[in-house]
Amino acid sequence: MNFNHVEFEKAFGVSSQLPPSQCAEISFAGRSNVGKSSLLNKLFNRKNLAKVSSTPGKTATINFFRCDGIRFVDLPGYGYARVSKQEKLRWSELIEGYFNQERNFALVCVLSDIRHDISPLDEHMIRFLCDAHIPFCLVLTKADKLSRAAAARRIQSLREQLDIADEQHILPTSAATGAGIDALKHVLETCIR
Repeated sequence: MNFNHVEFEKAFGVSSQLPPSQCAEISFAGRSNVGKSSLLNKLFNRKNLAKVSSTPGKTATINFFRCDGIRFVDLPGYGYARVSKQEKLRWSELIEGYFNQERNFALVCVLSDIRHDISPLDEHMIRFLCDAHIPFCLVLTKADKLSRAAAARRIQSLREQLDIADEQHILPTSAATGAGIDALKHVLETCIR
């Protein structure tokens, strides 16, 4: 897959507007301040593909991108406290509406900041994906903030906390340095073969 050949398709504000799933979809989910937009920009080697803001929670739509016949789906961040209750409910409807549709889920990348324990919202997402038999990997962002030894300890701790088998992918990454991006690309390419 040529990650440099990506194009923005469309953004949707309510789940009823979502287009039918006609190809494999790789989705990105995580808390609002986890660095999802930065990671997507690094993955596709584009500075402004996904909008990065100094204020978390700016992705208020489901954004669709296409790369080599694969659809990449940027879901709204969840759990950010500085939006209205009504806006949180709308984001929740968007995310739940997406997952409740008949879609070709190739992989869901659940993003979490490596420096912190998995939040109850992240754990809920992972449990949902397990129960729904939707393939996922845990992508740990901001790995440049920890030493390799500390990152390895965090990964082992997360495996135990979430009861994730050794063969389940947990990938430490950094949008700042590019660490782990090649490994993530490999996992994404493997999931659609």
